[in-house]
Amino acid sequence: MRVGLFTREYPPLVYGGAGVHADYLSRELAKSIEVEVHCWGPQRSDAGNLHVRGSEPWPEISNETEAKFKGALEAFSLNLTQIKALTGVDIVHTHTWYVAMAGFLAKKLYGTPFVMTTHSLEPLRAWKAEQLGSGYAMSSWMESTAIHDADAIVAVSQGARDDILRAYPDIDPDRIRVIYNGIDLDEYQKTSETSALVDYGVDRGVPYVLFVGRITRQKGVTHLVDAINYLPPETQVVLCAGAPDTPQIAAEMRAKVDEARKRHPRIVWIEKMVTKQEAIQLYSNCRVFCCPSVYEPFGIINLEAMACRAPVVASSTGGIKEVVVEGETGYLVPFTGDPVTGFPTDPGEFARDLASHIDVLLQDPEKCRRFGDAGRHRVEEIFSWKAIAQQTIALYKELLAEQQEE
Repeated sequence: MRVGLFTREYPPLVYGGAGVHADYLSRELAKSIEVEVHCWGPQRSDAGNLHVRGSEPWPEISNETEAKFKGALEAFSLNLTQIKALTGVDIVHTHTWYVAMAGFLAKKLYGTPFVMTTHSLEPLRAWKAEQLGSGYAMSSWMESTAIHDADAIVAVSQGARDDILRAYPDIDPDRIRVIYNGIDLDEYQKTSETSALVDYGVDRGVPYVLFVGRITRQKGVTHLVDAINYLPPETQVVLCAGAPDTPQIAAEMRAKVDEARKRHPRIVWIEKMVTKQEAIQLYSNCRVFCCPSVYEPFGIINLEAMACRAPVVASSTGGIKEVVVEGETGYLVPFTGDPVTGFPTDPGEFARDLASHIDVLLQDPEKCRRFGDAGRHRVEEIFSWKAIAQQTIALYKELLAEQQEE
């Protein structure tokens, strides 16, 4: 069996959870079947069963198109490039809207069974219009067209499955399969190494709250900055936050951090996406990890923290509720989102609730240790990539068997 796995992000060009997922899933699948990865970039390699083929968007689009909707047109051009010479692939599996049309077109042109993993849903991310402009209408069309035609839709959590049926109520529920995200348990584990903390100016003698993620509305980092105002002034907060979606949210983030620093001078802002090993050090040595996302179909970042034995304070939304166990591996902060925007209906209350749960753990290192140990145990028990790859291959075989029966 040879699967064509389509993804925008693939190492070394990874900036989000979908890229992490594609990286680890492809490598684990390649231990059992042939995997041909089609991604966005100059990558090209062959290693055993894993074949990586990068492509670039059409230059006339990249060079001449208005910035606001350039990303959507680039994605569509890349989808066309990727499938025009697709050969020898038994099944196509896409990840995110950026490559969804490649799956749709492969099915129409080559009769290839089409699996689509939804890492997020465009109808539930209204704030993307701020980033994509009119391109948001095109990204929404690409996702909707593909998801309605996919032979199987993989939801990364039960919450994500519910979201699919809410956003696309005419989809047959039997076509949706829940297969969780996973984590490499050998790579992500607690370390005593602290060189990254020294490099970034983190005071190793003071407990700290950690955020790791992009500066985007979805990840809710500005709500965490608001929550700092309700924490004791001596609290150390490490914001590992880069890659802002827009200049507007970048400016908003800077203004909020500058204001918070007037009373909370121990804010360390690492304005870039750190390396994997640096992130592991930051997770391993924090007192509390905070995930204030307003929308999160799964939240792989929480798995990374839990694997490194960090207790988690996270929004009680989406797939996070299936990863973090309230009162056992961390705390789930009540969250009510606006039905249109997805933003908290009461941002002030949300910020105060984040702060109160964080402060409980800051003051109780023994509870943090218990939560951290329980988090590691939960990750080991449920979220290994081996189990996830086996479930994915079983789905491929089922679809291929159905095709042969037709």
